[in-house]
Amino acid sequence: MTISTENGRQGGQPAMHTPPIVSPEEWQAAWKQMLVKEKAMLRARDALAAERRRMPWVAVDKSYAFEGPEGTVSLLDLFAGRRQLIVYRAFFEPGVHGWPDHGCIGCSFGADQVAHLAHLNARDTTLVYASRAPQADIARLRAQMGWDMPWYTLTDSFDKDFGVDEWHGHNAFIRDGERIFRTYLINSRGDEAMGTTWSYLDMTALGRQELWEESPDGYPQSKPYKWWNWHDSYVPGAAPDPEWIAVSDAGEAAFREQ
Repeated sequence: MTISTENGRQGGQPAMHTPPIVSPEEWQAAWKQMLVKEKAMLRARDALAAERRRMPWVAVDKSYAFEGPEGTVSLLDLFAGRRQLIVYRAFFEPGVHGWPDHGCIGCSFGADQVAHLAHLNARDTTLVYASRAPQADIARLRAQMGWDMPWYTLTDSFDKDFGVDEWHGHNAFIRDGERIFRTYLINSRGDEAMGTTWSYLDMTALGRQELWEESPDGYPQSKPYKWWNWHDSYVPGAAPDPEWIAVSDAGEAAFREQ
């Protein structure tokens, strides 16, 4: 079927060759066929995340320094006391398109997608951004664009050592006490999917830390849904809200019946 819209004619655009127009029953049948493929893709994504949790780790023995709002900090400091760390190398610095008024358009697009960090932090994981711009410029840009993720200034070869000196990317780390290990890297088009709490957790060594996940023995895991909370209501170590447990249990039961 071909549809030519008024806007398309006015703009000189060719007519759209659209899919067929069908009845609600035919649409429902077509959707169910697509749903089979979507569920297969979802299971494949879960399996890929499970493989990531079995990736080997590499020790980070070199010392790195970053400039933050309070002065010089180490890579260990970036964890903010949490067990896992994700560092996104954003391009905001002299020589990058947009400087000094804006960061890289692509990196800024990604920054606009970052979910509220309280949920990620509740899974013992910290996200930070890092660029070569001075802290004064970073503070100005964050305020201008409404971003609140921690954002540090690179001072050494961190970006080159972790493959993000010429292109953006997310590096994941985990710590055992003061020992730090690199666990994964997502860059290039892989960054398109980043921004949700789930996309960040799925790239980490510990994953979402939920019971349904296929993780190595001994990994931290808890029931899905139960650890969720309003972003202003997380209390470390607190038991889940019993009313929310009842609501989520009912939802899960209804879903299984379908």
